[in-house]
Amino acid sequence: MNRTEALRILGLDEDATPEDVKSAYKESAQILHPDRFATNKKLQDRATEQFKNLQEAYEFLTSGRGARGRSSRSASSVGRPPTAASTLEARMAGIAAARVQLVSQRDVAYDERRNGIAMTLIGGAVALLAGRRPFGILGIVAAIASAAAVWGIVQIVSSQRTINTLDGHIEELNAEERRLATELEDEEAG
Repeated sequence: MNRTEALRILGLDEDATPEDVKSAYKESAQILHPDRFATNKKLQDRATEQFKNLQEAYEFLTSGRGARGRSSRSASSVGRPPTAASTLEARMAGIAAARVQLVSQRDVAYDERRNGIAMTLIGGAVALLAGRRPFGILGIVAAIASAAAVWGIVQIVSSQRTINTLDGHIEELNAEERRLATELEDEEAG
């Protein structure tokens, strides 16, 4: 991992300060923490992987290995404390990075829901057609197709719950981003 990759994971630009890194990490960690997805094992596993990447990027940037060399800093910015605007921009970048992750997870849930719908429709149709003869091989096929249809329904319900949860998190991020944008405008105007 290099500095650019670590900053990208945190949703920050090259001119990010240590305070920006800390702020973006805290916000992203709250949003991507695997415990928030305890009801969906697949999303929890994905969040765990993303959370590990987030931690690795943060550790890289705060350990000194990811420190920016003096040559990449302008002389006027050396030792200057971060401005309120740069802190707000860093927080907004963290929110943008977290939103990308949540939208990606939501897309996976949409795919799972589509698969559940297909499984329900196909399983139900096969069960209906094969169920006319309750004995023999067609009876076995009807039973398996019925089980597939029921599993499809379970997958639809589970995926929809996940989608609703992710939509709520995305809306929270959007509201926070709007609040920060207003605060940033006020900061720049004042």
